[in-house]
Amino acid sequence: MDSANQDINLNSPKKGLGVDSLDADVPVEEAAGNAGATLPPGLTEDEADELRLELTKVEEEIQTLRQVLSAKERHAGELKRRLGLTPLNELKQNLSKGWQDVQTSTAYKKTQETLSQAGQMTSAALSTVGTAISRKLGDMRNSPSFRSFEDKMENIKHKVVGARGSSDGLQSPTGTNSQDHAPF
Repeated sequence: MDSANQDINLNSPKKGLGVDSLDADVPVEEAAGNAGATLPPGLTEDEADELRLELTKVEEEIQTLRQVLSAKERHAGELKRRLGLTPLNELKQNLSKGWQDVQTSTAYKKTQETLSQAGQMTSAALSTVGTAISRKLGDMRNSPSFRSFEDKMENIKHKVVGARGSSDGLQSPTGTNSQDHAPF
């Protein structure tokens, strides 16, 4: 290859290639793009060229749309800043809207009803258990063994406190002697 035939412009698509090595009708990009590549079956060279051209246009449109989207996002950010909308405020609004959406959903309402019914049933069961325990404690208090235990405690109290217990005003808040009222 003669150096006089080579393109010395580094920005040229023909750089480093001899001019006489290329077909004058085929652009350099297509020749380089097809080097060693075979066309898929059923696709002609003209169809492949058309598809490459369309692909280039679509990629350029995508790049343009990205630039437009970026500009729109910057503009939206500026408007939000001027309105005083901070990311924290937006998060609060999103959470609030999300919670409202959840509360209006059918699944939430059904869950709420089920939990309410379960709470009512649990409350009724605990009330029944409380009543039964109260009744049992009352029965136990009236039993002879508890009376015997209560009498023993009174005897211990009199031995510890002694005679001064009655003169020191160890009366109940109602003004009656504390012996008249059982601890339960």
